Amino acid sequence: MTSPALVRSGPSYWISSYRTMVRFELTNLRTFLAMALIIQVLTGAGMAYLYGFYMGDLPDVGRLFVVTGIPALALVPIGLVMVPGSIMMHKIRDTYDFVWSLPVPRMTSAAATFTVFTALAVPGTLIALLIADLYYEVDLLWSWSFIPALLLTSLMATSVGFAMAHAVPEPRFTNLLTNIIMFMAILFAPIVVPISQFPDWWASVHQTLPFYHMAQVLRDSLSAGLVESVATSWAILGAWTVGAWVVAGWVVGRRK
Repeated sequence: MTSPALVRSGPSYWISSYRTMVRFELTNLRTFLAMALIIQVLTGAGMAYLYGFYMGDLPDVGRLFVVTGIPALALVPIGLVMVPGSIMMHKIRDTYDFVWSLPVPRMTSAAATFTVFTALAVPGTLIALLIADLYYEVDLLWSWSFIPALLLTSLMATSVGFAMAHAVPEPRFTNLLTNIIMFMAILFAPIVVPISQFPDWWASVHQTLPFYHMAQVLRDSLSAGLVESVATSWAILGAWTVGAWVVAGWVVGRRK
């Protein structure tokens, strides 16, 4: 009779492996987590202050638009920069193959990464939002939809970053992509600036990219009258998340 301890299949084994990989991720990133939180807050709250310098005195609706875009801006470095960065470290240190050789289902490693970085993104995003709110002195209309909006946008960013880092074999190319993403999100994405201010062709591009839709679902959960057709943004973010999972599953599954 086979001992239950030796059974390496089924839901119980998958959940046990998932817990193990969450602990592994937390241990591996223990010196990285505090720095990641600081970078996230500086990106979100710091850019809120900087936009204030550029834009000068804004009307109430303009200040509200900037503040409600800060959560999306704060999520970009966590999911689309730091997740690929942690995977790049494994590749550079030659520990990448070691992670895949661990005696756990491979998708538990992916699930653990999604969990740790999604959870990490929440406090930094809230801190950045509160700092921006204090600076601009706006009245946010918090709704129940803020929680699923924050979780979905964080999970989407983490999933896309994970899939990108594993799909691109060369760490230097991954580093280049993450820098382009940060540059685009901060300066050329309709996150704290209305999409109507962008050229038509660039606005059309952002209708398919996730940055605009991240801002839309979060802004809708914090204000009234600033967002229309938010259901479309929820659907597009969901599609990006599922698409990233498909890519990640394919990349992870084809490794030997």
